[in-house]
Amino acid sequence: MNDLIDGLQLKIERLENEINFRNGLISMLSHDSKELFGNFLWLIEALEEKTITEEDFFKLLPQVKSDARKNLQTVQDSTAWLKTQYGEFKIKPVTIMVTDLFQYLKEKYAARLQEKNINFYFKGDHNAVLTNDRLLLEYVLDKILNNAVKFSSPGQDIYLQAVTEDDRMVISVTDSGTGMNEKYLSGIYTYDNPVFLGTSGEKGAGLSLKIVKNFISLMRGNITIISSENNGTTVSLFLPKL
Repeated sequence: MNDLIDGLQLKIERLENEINFRNGLISMLSHDSKELFGNFLWLIEALEEKTITEEDFFKLLPQVKSDARKNLQTVQDSTAWLKTQYGEFKIKPVTIMVTDLFQYLKEKYAARLQEKNINFYFKGDHNAVLTNDRLLLEYVLDKILNNAVKFSSPGQDIYLQAVTEDDRMVISVTDSGTGMNEKYLSGIYTYDNPVFLGTSGEKGAGLSLKIVKNFISLMRGNITIISSENNGTTVSLFLPKL
C-alpha cells in the first residue's frame, strides 16, 4: 500500500513539474515578446512623431539588438524542448567519444573564446566513451559552456573534464569566473531566479538551464552545480554509459 502511495506521489510531483515548466515557458515567451516588440514599436513611433532625434534612435538600436538576440535564443531553446514533447520521443543512443564533443564545442565557440581571450582545455580520460543521445548531449554541453564563457573574464581558463566511474560517465565544465552566491543556487531551475549579466554585458533569459535539466532527465542522468561568488562554477553531468 505504501509503495502504491509513494508511486502516486512521485507521478503527481512529475506532473506538477511538467505543468510548472510549461506555464513558466509560456509566461516567459509572452513577456519577452511583448517587451521586445513593445520597445521596438515605441522607438519607431517616437521617431515618426519626432519626440526623439535620429541620433538618439540609432543610439538605442544596440539595446534593441541585444533584446532581440535574447528573445531569439528563448525561441530556439523552446523549439528544442518542444521537439521532445510531441509524439513518442525516444532518445537515440550512439557511441560518443567525449574528446569529439570537446572538439565540437571548441570549434563552435572559437570566435567567442578568442574575443574574450579565454583558453578552453580538456582534462581527464582522453579515451572516455559513452552511449547516449548525441543531439541532447551536445545541446546540454553547449548551454553549459555558453554560461561558462559568459561569466568568465578575459584571460581566464575553462576546462571540460571526463571521468569514468564504474557504470557512469562524469562530464564537468569548470570556469573561474564570477560564480554566484549560494542563496541563488536553490532557485537556479525556477522561473523566479534573477537574470545575471555576463562579464561583457551578455544577458540570458534563464531558460536554458531549465531545459538542460529536462534533457538530462531524458538521458537518465543527473546534474550538479557547485559555485561560489567570484570563485567560478563547476557544472557536472552524471550520465549512464547505457
